[in-house]
Amino acid sequence: MQYQYTLEDLLHLMAQLRNPEGGCPWDLKQTFASIVPSTIEEAYEVAEAIETEDFEHLHEELGDLLFQVIFYSQLGREQCYFDFPRIVDTLVRKLVRRHPHVFPSGELHGENDSSSAGEAEVKQNWEAIKAEERSAKGEAGALAGVTAGLPALTRAAKLQKRASQVGFDWPDINGVLDKIEEEVAELREAVASGDQEHAGEELGDLLFSCVNAARHLKADPEAALRYCNRKFERRFAAVEMALSSEGRRPTDASLEELDQLWEQAKMEEGRELDG
Repeated sequence: MQYQYTLEDLLHLMAQLRNPEGGCPWDLKQTFASIVPSTIEEAYEVAEAIETEDFEHLHEELGDLLFQVIFYSQLGREQCYFDFPRIVDTLVRKLVRRHPHVFPSGELHGENDSSSAGEAEVKQNWEAIKAEERSAKGEAGALAGVTAGLPALTRAAKLQKRASQVGFDWPDINGVLDKIEEEVAELREAVASGDQEHAGEELGDLLFSCVNAARHLKADPEAALRYCNRKFERRFAAVEMALSSEGRRPTDASLEELDQLWEQAKMEEGRELDG
């Protein structure tokens, strides 16, 4: 299929948007920092499209995310930090270096022999190479280089994975579940004491342990919580719809009635899944 525009056109468009003469006023006033929230939002919209299997619109969401990279590359070029070709070159070099089982010559277009490395070996080599890269950057310690700006659940999972790689981990999920129960008990004690600050700390410990459970189940905690959020929205919308059919709103119903409607929504959802 032939398309009208190419990556070169996108780079040209970005340069025009940032052109002081005739460019877009909004784009001209943006900085690296000001577009970070948009970048994060676009990444989550890509994740949502994939998780909801909205493949009809996924290419559009990916385009929005790509535009963020193009925007950063234009800002970098203007300030003589880097440009788009350097971004691509750095990425390709890194991926070739991290895939010696695919590129044993260390060159993208070099003479490459096929490798029989299994998935476990590939993962082990990947982590070893990343550790070497962190060491070269002066990042010491098993937990070095885990970005502080990550969502807290994701960062917790990464920190736990790093610790696990050096042997600091529960042997199975049963120990994690016991730890969750322990943290729940400690949270109850903190709440009973009336010390909200301590209770908040204990809640953090509980969340951290729940992330550990997700990791042992090989589940992404962020994805799991996003799924739960969508489920909550869907069921609460059913509660609102049931009340709306009677000309009422949730504020017009008692907690007992809301809970009953919630259970009905769960049952109906279960029947639809079974059907």
